Amino acid sequence: MSSAISISKEIALSLYRRMQVIRQTEEQLARSHQRGLVHGACHTYVGEEAIASAVCEHLRPDDVVFSTHRGHGHALAKGLEPRELIAELYGREGGCSMGRGGSMHIFKPEIGMMGTSGIVGPCILQACGGGYSFKIKGTDNVSVAFFGDGAVNNGAFHEGLNMASIWNLPSIFVCENNQFATEVPFEYASAIPDVWRRAQNYGIPGFEVDGNDVLEIYQIAQEAVKRARDGEGPTLIECKTYRTRAHAEGMGDFTYRTREDVEEWKEKCPIKRFRQVVTEDDFVVEDELNEIDREVTELVTQAQKWAEASPYPDGTTAATHVYCERPSPPSSPIQNFAPEVSGSERREITYIAATLEALSEEMACNDNIFVMGEGSGKRGGNFNTTTGLFDIYGTDRLCDTPICERGFVGLAGGAAMTGTRPVIDFMFADFIMDAVGETINQIAKMQYMSSGRIKMPVLLRGCVGIGHSAATHHSGNYYHMYGHFPGLRVVVPSNAYDAKGLMKRALNCDDPVIFLEHRELLTTKTHVPAEEYEIEFGVSRIVRTGNDVTVVAIAKMVDETEKAAEELEKQGISIEIIDPRTVSPLDTDAVAESVAKTGRLLVVDEAFDQYGFSSEIAARVSDVAFDELDAPIKRLCGVFTPTPYSPTLEEAIIPNVSSIVNAVLELTKE
Repeated sequence: MSSAISISKEIALSLYRRMQVIRQTEEQLARSHQRGLVHGACHTYVGEEAIASAVCEHLRPDDVVFSTHRGHGHALAKGLEPRELIAELYGREGGCSMGRGGSMHIFKPEIGMMGTSGIVGPCILQACGGGYSFKIKGTDNVSVAFFGDGAVNNGAFHEGLNMASIWNLPSIFVCENNQFATEVPFEYASAIPDVWRRAQNYGIPGFEVDGNDVLEIYQIAQEAVKRARDGEGPTLIECKTYRTRAHAEGMGDFTYRTREDVEEWKEKCPIKRFRQVVTEDDFVVEDELNEIDREVTELVTQAQKWAEASPYPDGTTAATHVYCERPSPPSSPIQNFAPEVSGSERREITYIAATLEALSEEMACNDNIFVMGEGSGKRGGNFNTTTGLFDIYGTDRLCDTPICERGFVGLAGGAAMTGTRPVIDFMFADFIMDAVGETINQIAKMQYMSSGRIKMPVLLRGCVGIGHSAATHHSGNYYHMYGHFPGLRVVVPSNAYDAKGLMKRALNCDDPVIFLEHRELLTTKTHVPAEEYEIEFGVSRIVRTGNDVTVVAIAKMVDETEKAAEELEKQGISIEIIDPRTVSPLDTDAVAESVAKTGRLLVVDEAFDQYGFSSEIAARVSDVAFDELDAPIKRLCGVFTPTPYSPTLEEAIIPNVSSIVNAVLELTKE
């Protein structure tokens, strides 16, 4: 370690204290794990304290940190109180995540600790999102991602660094290369022996530092933070270090490394080395460091006692904060149903024009909304979803992306966490399958894991549906899949009026919304009032009243069912058509009320019947309205097959007017 690096005595004492807080807290947690107080995993940061301490010394409370499963040290260095960390691992109400997270899910947004993740890589993308938020807001804040060497062989690393570079984001990427990803040596897992050199591939500064040298890290981090604040973009810092405890407490440690290696690295302890340097020539006297040791020991002792005395959370709160507990108010009047108008007052526009109008209105009054997608900028979107907006708002708010769906969806999560409202246009729902992990494991769970303190106003939109011989990679209907997961709102409009009102609600909602638009409906026209309005989620629409059979249909199947109703009426059969409009939340009450009148239920869905939307409708109605049924519930769905290309094959796998008519006729005979 070089003693030539100039720091003040105040900073030296601050760095030492940060490292001691981390070390002593982690040692207490290791003892607690042995006592059975820690109920799950416990990944300690022992041996790596210099990195988080040096980097966070330069951060303000309003700068943000995104971390990985070994995140205790990052949280403590950012300012988390030891008692909140210990209580969290004890599963107590006083924990920083109120018992929802444990070792791998640590949240304290009040100090800029935006969370740790049990999944490798998302923190890199979220840090890009934090950087993009600061770019949109025009502030000089910085976002930091801490991650291990295992993450650099993950797609998130490459997508994240590329996005950070091309958009010049104020994001700092800190790789803590402790030489093992769980138990796999980095020298085996990587064809490139050094992480920092990868920065060159993305045109950003890259540095290698001794991860146990707090002063060297401090200097490099200082330069990186300054570059970020000055608008000079991202930096990659590789800190070569070593964890001197097992991957997680209780795991075997010497099948993949030796005791001798561990003991050798213990002698390179960053705290011990720092003491030696700062006490040379009495720059800091031993008594001052000893006093810090005693103070921290007392702090951690009291923290442990407080955490152990903290109550467990009430089991009745287990399902709170899945969605925003205080939904944001609408920006426009709620108007769930289209008014009856005719003549010159009837304004008919296309489905896609209606959603564009909604987006335009909200972008005009909310500077935090930005749109990302392939071709969403100058081109105006693959389906004209953003036509004309680029000329008004420019490249930052109408941002063309590389083909990296996981990357920009993960970025959207981080952006929403830090105060902006991203709209991600992924063209076809099939494409976003590359980002399912970011959607389900991160975006959908973030409000819950943070106990409602982090909002997730993310709108993910794209096309679904079979048609135009698009074949199997451009035709998926995935609303049933996303509807399965708590935390997501899933919206599937069937007409222009609903599309605008539901889009407006989505753009004012603090929950993540999956907004799925059937491709075959985009050019269809309906009446859309000129005045602004919103439609509530979870309120279905009675498309047509009837008495003999209730038919629930969604997306394009609503139009097909309306045509079938005309044919059936000629045969004296009256059907009531219900369009749920949203898959989650699902308006079961409206269906049950209709079934109470008709006694029969048919669900028509273009998607598969197995484990799908139609199954959910059938199960719910069986639960709440079984006694009202005069016949078994029937489902008419798409064939359980990937979507074929040929028009004749395509036509054969989805319900149509004829098959709907036949299904209703069969049901009336039951």
